[in-house]
Amino acid sequence: MSATFLGMPATPPRSPYGTGNLRGDRTFPAAAHDELRNEQLRRNLGRATHTIRAKRLTVTGELPDWEELRDAGAAIKTDTMNRLPELLEELERNVTARGGTVHWARDGVEANAIVARLIKETGSEEVIKVKSMATQEIGLNEHLESLGITAHETDLAELIVQLAHDKPSHILVPAIHRNRDEIRQIFLKEIPGVDPSLDNVPAHLAAAARVYLREKFMTTKVAVSGANFGIAETGTLSVVESEGNGRMCLTLPDTLITVMGIEKVLPRYQDLEVFLQLLPRSSTGERMNPYTSMWTGVTPGDGPQTFHLVLLDNGRTAALADRIGREALNCIRCSACLNVCPVYERAGGHAYGSTYPGPIGAVLTPQLAGMDAAKGDPNSSLPYASSLCGACFDACPVKIDIPSLLVELRHQHTEQSGTTPEKLAMKAAAGVMSRPKVYTAAQKAAGLGRVLAGRDGKLSHLPPPLSGWSDSRDTPAPPKQTFRAWLASAEGAATMRAASDEHTRNQQQEEDK
Repeated sequence: MSATFLGMPATPPRSPYGTGNLRGDRTFPAAAHDELRNEQLRRNLGRATHTIRAKRLTVTGELPDWEELRDAGAAIKTDTMNRLPELLEELERNVTARGGTVHWARDGVEANAIVARLIKETGSEEVIKVKSMATQEIGLNEHLESLGITAHETDLAELIVQLAHDKPSHILVPAIHRNRDEIRQIFLKEIPGVDPSLDNVPAHLAAAARVYLREKFMTTKVAVSGANFGIAETGTLSVVESEGNGRMCLTLPDTLITVMGIEKVLPRYQDLEVFLQLLPRSSTGERMNPYTSMWTGVTPGDGPQTFHLVLLDNGRTAALADRIGREALNCIRCSACLNVCPVYERAGGHAYGSTYPGPIGAVLTPQLAGMDAAKGDPNSSLPYASSLCGACFDACPVKIDIPSLLVELRHQHTEQSGTTPEKLAMKAAAGVMSRPKVYTAAQKAAGLGRVLAGRDGKLSHLPPPLSGWSDSRDTPAPPKQTFRAWLASAEGAATMRAASDEHTRNQQQEEDK
């Protein structure tokens, strides 16, 4: 099948395990309310995100051309999205010419079916996996388990999450919500034959995981990976990682199956020069990734002898057709936006209920999985999971304007919602403000709010329907004198005359120059 499938309907069926909401019918505010009670979670997240932020600032500050690199990355990704169909066809031709096989998956259901069929054809009942957001998105592990195929995560953090029967809470560091004492308990309970005297020293925990995984690396014949980049020009795939587990998965098995979101393609091999500087600095605060693996098709006698590439759409075509979604597809999954987001740091990744948490997840999930505000879809609450402080935009290595995208998604949510308390309130406000006498009377009536204010001059609790606002915000008490009353007073009139005279003098000075 060729890239003509990019003309598919905008809302294809989704995998039952996939990008869609994992909270059931819980909105982000409801889920975050529960997560905020977990003090251990907040300590773990605060410690981890502060550490990563500090490392990132150090290594990005070393490069005098960091902003130029960001500009270059944004330009390459924008060009890629503008030419995506032709680049995907070029990638398919070059992968096929070098001995690989390319499969096209419209959604998670098709992708899962393709991968499962390819594994069954090998006769294997287990696979080893490289950390992959795409396979997490489509719920591949759960699908394989339902067919009696065991998927072993080999990334240490993903392994921790898998052994704990948990869900990832971070794009880059899935077990960021766990501390080493919790990890020790998980290993003691879930890893067969682990030393019962295992302590919580990180090196000892890593050694225990290494012993457990070594057997899987040496005996499992099939591996499944994602891809950080796919190069259309050469048919090359690339995975970057920090532990070496990916290198083992990509070189030891007989069969390698890679599931790649269609937005991960890059036009030229030379483009890696930009992204292999942007990605490690933005994600882990490293100057370069310890392991950068690249492979092109199949090489006789070296590495896997069968290679399959599954190109995954799963809502990306619909996002590409949308002005907002298209920019979000530029994301290179570095997680820099999560590490600087005050909302994510406090609520954690599970509150988002999606494969992609944090600011970029609040944009991507409604785009990929849908957002039906009229039917109360919990995903429609995600665009509000942000303070719009702008830190995510400043941190993004490819300059995705996440705050503006969130504002637009909020607008879309409002348009879909029909009549809401907010709309009724704005309509009432417009009626008052368009009538000067009514507005003046309303100002006088609002002055009574001073009676309800505390000593700090703030209204902490407002009656319905304004209680939704005051539940999360303090409102300043109305002033003793309104602006209009002050302007009508002698003091106000004198001040305005003085300001007008000053403006006139400044204008005259400019003209004299």
